[in-house]
Amino acid sequence: MPRSVNSVASRKRRKKILKAAKGYFGRRKNVYTVAKNAVEKAMTYAYRDRKNNKRNFRSLWVMRINAGARLHGMSYSQFMGKVKANNIELNRKVLADLAMNNPEAFKAIVEKVK
Repeated sequence: MPRSVNSVASRKRRKKILKAAKGYFGRRKNVYTVAKNAVEKAMTYAYRDRKNNKRNFRSLWVMRINAGARLHGMSYSQFMGKVKANNIELNRKVLADLAMNNPEAFKAIVEKVK
């Protein structure tokens, strides 16, 4: 009985990698073995940076809340401590948005927690 190699599946697997490498520079886009390494590395970076993105946004929100709180004579840690103590269920993303785009509403929250 002849050996079955299933070239359909092999071609599909290679095309999937080359499609993911579309737009890469030089041989990374059209040579399978080079593209495979490039795509693997890219996937690793993408996974890592999805985590870093969350970290970066949280740090941005903290900076914005801190800036807004200091305009009203409080530090970030004092403000967040009082927000938690007063059972205000707003997360950092919403508080940062209020501090940036709606200072009156943010001021009302600061006055409530003082």
